[in-house]
Amino acid sequence: MKLIKAYIRHRKAADVFNELQKAGFCCMTFVDCEGTGQYSDKEKQHISTKYPFTDSYRVIKLEMLIAKEHVEAVVKLIKKSAKTGYRGDGLIIVSPVDEVYKVRTDETGILSI
Repeated sequence: MKLIKAYIRHRKAADVFNELQKAGFCCMTFVDCEGTGQYSDKEKQHISTKYPFTDSYRVIKLEMLIAKEHVEAVVKLIKKSAKTGYRGDGLIIVSPVDEVYKVRTDETGILSI
């Protein structure tokens, strides 16, 4: 099992969601957050009211737990639907997951998601 974290532009979140849904991937979490990165453009940045100590930008973090055999397909879909061709299109991180526990049913592993 793998955990995919994708940091994408706000305006591309709906496109990413729709492409993943069309491909049959149902379970994902979207988090509205702020971050800093190497592509930061001081001329176009908006100073954060939440984190005034940094020049940050708004970003969506998408998280998905998936079977490892689906990693390549999910990464390809995210890259295709999130890409604008400009700096700051985002990052995709794939990490191993040792175990998952479903609180309500006590199921474990891939069946719990």
